[in-house]
Amino acid sequence: MNTVIFDLDGTLADTSGDLIAAANHCFREMGAGDVLDPVRDAGVALRGGRRMLETGLARMAHPDPEPMVRDYYAVLLEAYAQAIDVHTRLYDGAMENVERLKSAGFGVGICTNKPEALADQLLTRMGIRDAFAALVGADTLPVRKPDPEPLFEAARRAGGTAKACCLVGDSDTDRNTAKAAGVPSILVTFGPSGEDMAALEPEALIGHFDELPGVVARLLRGAGSA
Repeated sequence: MNTVIFDLDGTLADTSGDLIAAANHCFREMGAGDVLDPVRDAGVALRGGRRMLETGLARMAHPDPEPMVRDYYAVLLEAYAQAIDVHTRLYDGAMENVERLKSAGFGVGICTNKPEALADQLLTRMGIRDAFAALVGADTLPVRKPDPEPLFEAARRAGGTAKACCLVGDSDTDRNTAKAAGVPSILVTFGPSGEDMAALEPEALIGHFDELPGVVARLLRGAGSA
């Protein structure tokens, strides 16, 4: 079976608002108030919790940020778990086209650098966990994206093989993961960093999920024999 593996944050859903709220919870505990802006810093949020803490501490001109990032990362994750789906929204057409891919015979899964338990919690709260045959998070394996093994594992768990898949994502991490795996990448241009995706030279770009089934069919034609 050919499989389509999706990144989560910034690809299937805009999770930036809830991530920034969790980071700002940490900065308030530090006595600095809300350091990150939900609109301006949406792209930072989708790079993960540590990046948000690093960015905020740099703006605060903190003299020794590394211990603070280490100490507050768990605080951020706890705050995020407590309010994981307040602002998060699926991108237009995401699940409709996941179902179209499944109806066309593709296996579908998720490979994310969000911790697996949080990813599972979010997908369950949004009512879409059962739509995906596989979920591989940042801590599912000893390595994470851009190492290709999480992508390979997601493809296998979704019923496919390592080389008969493609990765749908929104970042250089996703592009580099697919490149390391030797499989096509499809990057979305509707997320916060969408204008930067073309420079990464993926095999395809999509501006709406309605474009995805046709692009997947073209890229994975004959991949099942690989």
